[in-house]
Amino acid sequence: MKVVGTESSQVLAGRIADALNTDVVEVKFSKFPDGELYLRAGPLSDQMVIVGSVVDSDSLIQLLLLTDACDGRSCRLVLPYMGYARQDKRFRDGEPISARAIAVALSRGIEECITVNIHDRKILPFFSVPARDVSVADRIGDYIKEMHLQNPLVLAPDDGATVFARAVAGAGDWDCDHLDKTRISGEDVQISPRTLDARDRSVVIVDDIISTGGTIATAASMLVKQGASEVYAACVHGVLSGGAYARLKSAGIREVVCSDTIERGCSRYSAAESIATALKEKTLKTRKR
Repeated sequence: MKVVGTESSQVLAGRIADALNTDVVEVKFSKFPDGELYLRAGPLSDQMVIVGSVVDSDSLIQLLLLTDACDGRSCRLVLPYMGYARQDKRFRDGEPISARAIAVALSRGIEECITVNIHDRKILPFFSVPARDVSVADRIGDYIKEMHLQNPLVLAPDDGATVFARAVAGAGDWDCDHLDKTRISGEDVQISPRTLDARDRSVVIVDDIISTGGTIATAASMLVKQGASEVYAACVHGVLSGGAYARLKSAGIREVVCSDTIERGCSRYSAAESIATALKEKTLKTRKR
């Protein structure tokens, strides 16, 4: 088995290869004058693990090209971050179900797909091959442990992210709650923990994705005013679009961290071990047969 990655996931591909004690395949990437992408990977093996996050159109094309380059081999796809996953239903006539379109396109030429904290696991059946999701909530929990915070409070930004926040909090048996919005007037909204008091506590807001960071920035400002001693933000996928990192820091968040599913300067923990474990489990099941 060898591991090969797209340009946007080179570091993670290397870490997965290390965790599997195998080789990472060199890939030469280039563009034709008209903007079309070209790549050449090798040497390949009979069993390949293709790693690539869909962070933009080029990364999607590179995944399709890599899969075709590995044609005729046993290939498994690791999709650390699946762009377009949030459009998982048709809201208006004429709209595509983008998550389905991407899943169908990436199913060709692979035997299995592994995602990481996908937006909604209901998306997995869109793949025409077996697909499963792994979580790095425990990796975030381990990182919080290393911070040595006193009496931390783990907060989800909304009720929908509570299950993920509880998984993170479980790593240290910490208190967990979710943020709740209370409308004070026509223009004023207060954001605070639903049941627990953040006063004099180190607060860690956790979510699967941080995109623009607007809600978390507003919540952080209010938590500081409510007496939180310090506020941190941690996520799996650091999209951080539109100046999100600066927005969060200016709101008083002490540190903003993410995993390497999208490789950023603030990537502090890796999804590699979780992905490698999933790959090993599948390999063992196959051998037992």
